[in-house]
Amino acid sequence: MKKDGLITILILVGLVGGAILGQVLHGNSADPVATGERWMDLGKIVLVRPLMLLVLPLVFLSVIVGVTSIGDPSRLGVVGGTTLVYYFGTMIAAVVLGAVLVTTIAPGEGLPADAVASLQSQGAAEYQENTGLRGAMDTASDKGLGGAWMSILEQVIPTNFFAELANRRTLGVIVFALLLGLALASIGEAGAPAIATLRSLFDGTMRLVLWILWLTPIGVFLLVTGTVAKIGFGSLVGPLGAYMITVLVGLAIHAFITLPTVLALFGRVNPYRFMLRMRKALLTAFGTDSSSATLPVTIETAIDQGGCSKRSSNFVLPLGATVNMDGTALYEAVAVVFMFQLWGIELGVGELVIVVVTATLAAVGAAGIPSAGLVTMVIVVAAVNTSLAGRGIQPLPLEAIGVIIGVDRILDMCRTTVNVWGDAVGARLISRLAPDDEEPAAAAA
Repeated sequence: MKKDGLITILILVGLVGGAILGQVLHGNSADPVATGERWMDLGKIVLVRPLMLLVLPLVFLSVIVGVTSIGDPSRLGVVGGTTLVYYFGTMIAAVVLGAVLVTTIAPGEGLPADAVASLQSQGAAEYQENTGLRGAMDTASDKGLGGAWMSILEQVIPTNFFAELANRRTLGVIVFALLLGLALASIGEAGAPAIATLRSLFDGTMRLVLWILWLTPIGVFLLVTGTVAKIGFGSLVGPLGAYMITVLVGLAIHAFITLPTVLALFGRVNPYRFMLRMRKALLTAFGTDSSSATLPVTIETAIDQGGCSKRSSNFVLPLGATVNMDGTALYEAVAVVFMFQLWGIELGVGELVIVVVTATLAAVGAAGIPSAGLVTMVIVVAAVNTSLAGRGIQPLPLEAIGVIIGVDRILDMCRTTVNVWGDAVGARLISRLAPDDEEPAAAAA
């Protein structure tokens, strides 16, 4: 058996074993939340922290290698422009799908009055207890959508590269690496030694990724155990069950229909065969719940198993892990409309349009870390509340987000997987525009 196949089987065993043990712990623990947190902390130490250690160095090196291999600035402009069009196009498709589903299914309507009252009180308590998350939400609410985009602009024009590294601001690192790669490519032979050195460092970093991959089954087992221990599968049939199913159905449609259709039409690739080849990255994304932590695995899998060009993968995937959040955008649309339904606030067409637009833009600003979508969600809620205030309608209290905090982790694992799948599809599409020298531009899957 090949090493790749063995790792995949071990990850699947870790997922199933973690789910079973987590459910057992959930049913037999006096404090399921504390028990789950302990298991998740172990998982972070075993897998997430080693992967996160490599993310920023890998982003810096991979972008430079990708840019210098593309070479021609005009060609890079075509690649970059096409990548952004794909990212925003698929995010808009995802958020529209989410808005349509939640409006049609209406998971927040028709619940018994006592169940609604219980959810609202529990949500308020959950919101107050999560002080760290509440502080981040309050900050995001104060800044609003304009503040979030100003933060993105500040990262696009960084003043201190090392500060960007220290603060884990991936976008600033990408911009600096992009500019440095262009500069090195433009000076010809004088830049060749530096480019060769950086490529060697990139190859060495990818070797580290291969070593860390053997920790993935253990880390995934610990993380899934902790997640299920905290929540339990009973949440799928509780008062929030219809909401969770709506999100999962939307994510499934986007992952198995929308994105494969795009890849089949524009990439001339069998999308499901490509999905199978990317399984290692997708399973890692599900287990770690972080597109940033999964990035090293995504790059390695896309190049070695997915048939993506190195040029495309090294440029598209780091950018995608920062700005492409299909799953997050869809989830935010469903969650926001669900909360308004639960509070009995009817949204008109204008408010739904606001949800679509702001959820797409807010998703771009969501960090590739667990539960980042909850933080940016307050931007969407605030935008809709502003529209409702103009019509004299009582706004949704911010503490309503507390209703969905308890079940967010399992949904976050699923939407993170969709985020990474969307990045991978983008890398395969752009491989047609930026093939490696040794492969034809329209390589078959």
